[in-house]
Amino acid sequence: MVAARITVNGKETPISPAAPHTTMLDFLRERGLTGTKEGCAEGECGACSVLVARPGVNKPTDWVAVNACLVPVAALDGQEIITSEGLATTDEPGMSPTLHPVQEEMAVRGGSQCGYCTPGFICSMAAEYYRPDRCAHADSADSADAEHGPNGFDLHALSGNLCRCTGYRPIRDAAFAVGTPTGEDPLAQRREQAPPAPVATEYTQDDSAFLRKSTLAETLQLLRERPDAVVLAGSTDWGVEVNIRSRRADCVVAIDRLSELRELRVESDHIEIGAALTLTEIERRLDGSVPLLAELFPQFASRLIRNGATLGGNLGTGSPIGDSPPVLLALEASVVLADADGEREVPLADYFTGYRQSVRRPGELIRTVRIPLPLSPVVAFHKIAKRRFDDISSVAVAFALDIEDGIVRKARIGLGGVAATPIRALATEAALEGEPWAAETVQAAAPLLQAEGTPMNDHRASADYRSAMLGQSLLKLNAQTTEAVSS
Repeated sequence: MVAARITVNGKETPISPAAPHTTMLDFLRERGLTGTKEGCAEGECGACSVLVARPGVNKPTDWVAVNACLVPVAALDGQEIITSEGLATTDEPGMSPTLHPVQEEMAVRGGSQCGYCTPGFICSMAAEYYRPDRCAHADSADSADAEHGPNGFDLHALSGNLCRCTGYRPIRDAAFAVGTPTGEDPLAQRREQAPPAPVATEYTQDDSAFLRKSTLAETLQLLRERPDAVVLAGSTDWGVEVNIRSRRADCVVAIDRLSELRELRVESDHIEIGAALTLTEIERRLDGSVPLLAELFPQFASRLIRNGATLGGNLGTGSPIGDSPPVLLALEASVVLADADGEREVPLADYFTGYRQSVRRPGELIRTVRIPLPLSPVVAFHKIAKRRFDDISSVAVAFALDIEDGIVRKARIGLGGVAATPIRALATEAALEGEPWAAETVQAAAPLLQAEGTPMNDHRASADYRSAMLGQSLLKLNAQTTEAVSS
């Protein structure tokens, strides 16, 4: 087994003697790369963002921004990392570095004051700068909205980065001023080459182990032998446990780079989404072909989190306030569970058994999420939270309706935040089916939806508020779709 190593700013660096739980953030800072900062240690502020070379959607390689505070450095064994220091270039030894175009625009447009958040902003901005399908508009009037610049820059790329002193306008100005990478740009050239191949990892320090096998079969056998192991994909949940709650594990098994968990296939009667594909990869590969998922993605945390988070992880944690379960319930999705003995398919409606509990057995993994086709044409995802983006749901409601000749032929409604598990609104579905999609029907069904689940009072919302939002979400859907359905 080759010693665990990563390439940082073009220089190969051994991971040893870092402990297996050491984050990429701490690893970098201990080696003098202090541009990478710690702000929240939860993946909410973006001060720690770095670039990672990942398999691309439109190019062989994409430069992807991730939260270094959440990812164990051992999870990046064999991979390439660029920090804010590595973006600048030095033409000759002893000469001052030349600022990267993103750094230059941030400087000249006043995008930095105290500077604490600036390196993280620059790394997230650089990821968008190198996005292969970013296209400048011939006329600034062609820009879709205030969140997309005439240079094709999507401001949502910065949704996971926070600034406390500068204000966002000069940062926005800098984002909308960056041009297109030149042909001589080494990071742009790097996109044309394959990303680093996955490597098997067996990294042990201080009686703790970080393990990555080469195949799914080997991984499942390992989990049979170590059912107590923590299974790791994007680390957007486990990383918080390590940082905030000081959780440690004797054994962590990484599954994020297993090819068997990273497939996306569209068949004649269903769509298969690999459990280890990141939400960003799913979003860009589906390209809006599943409209309900397309509504979910922009509301799921931030781009930095979506660059690491997976559907398998979101379902595996069993959280009742995860954003993807209500959507997948409305889509009538199922999960394919795999262990060393074989596979079984479980409807998602039967998957959750209690608070953060499921039918998944020790040693069993979610291999794929299966969505049946055809899709219902009338869909909506309503997320009620304190902030518009990058927040946890107080209530989440997903609708998928088949409406023919003004009659609801099928209704599927997924709910989050109103029970110990994500649930289907079965009583409301039954009340809608066979009835006209009209105000009278919806007004009669809204009280039923309000009564679904067992919402609780907590610091995010009261039980009464959560119930009221359920009823209002149905009224809102009807108001938004009645004209479109009737036409």
